[in-house]
Amino acid sequence: MKWTRITPADNIPAREGRSVELSEGSLAIFNLGERFVAIENRCPHNGGPLADGLVGGTTVHCPLHNWKICLESGEVSKPCSQHGEFRVKTFPVRVENGIVEVFA
Repeated sequence: MKWTRITPADNIPAREGRSVELSEGSLAIFNLGERFVAIENRCPHNGGPLADGLVGGTTVHCPLHNWKICLESGEVSKPCSQHGEFRVKTFPVRVENGIVEVFA
């Protein structure tokens, strides 16, 4: 694993996500306003593209079936019956000299 330069931070508006393809697969990078986070870009329910989901607080809602994923832990929090049972991988993110970088 290594730090990979992704894009200037200004290219990801606040409260939005962007997908990026790396050797590890597709990742979703989100701008939460005060920081950036990255998760696997595949909902554990039916493979929906999480980068296209709606961000609220520190969660994203899958655009296909509205599953709610915590952007910090990768854990599913809605539907409640799936809480703790499914999760997506999370990845460390940093901004260096205005560039978003992911450790993957």
